[in-house]
Amino acid sequence: MNSENRPPSPRERFYRRERRSVPDARAFAREALADWGGCGRTDDVLLCVSELTTNALVHGVPPGRGYLLRLLPYDDGDGVRVEVHDSGDGVPAVPPRGGCEPGEGGRGLVLVSELADKWGVEERTPGKIVWCELGAARVAEARP
Repeated sequence: MNSENRPPSPRERFYRRERRSVPDARAFAREALADWGGCGRTDDVLLCVSELTTNALVHGVPPGRGYLLRLLPYDDGDGVRVEVHDSGDGVPAVPPRGGCEPGEGGRGLVLVSELADKWGVEERTPGKIVWCELGAARVAEARP
């Protein structure tokens, strides 16, 4: 909750299809979280923003288009929902365990699925919304 005892306002920003949009989106998210009074999982939120915006840039944004980053506070401002709206086709999915080949790519949604409390994909016209939610405290899970 912010110092004025009001729930934080959602934030959003549109980014063009260019390489610098990912660090700009991360800086935008960092600023929003700071304005909201912080978040116990700031690093996790920023990593999820990086991964989702990178995926949009590489896989979801056709040439000449862009993507929208929306940050929505919930749970009295202690939790954050990250949404990335793009106009590309396809539905992103986490590769099966052991399915990533060594290299630079293919791990973004694996990281998001491990860090976020939940994540998903929603349809929009055109394109999709890839989102994740991170509560104030990490939800403990039993790992096999």
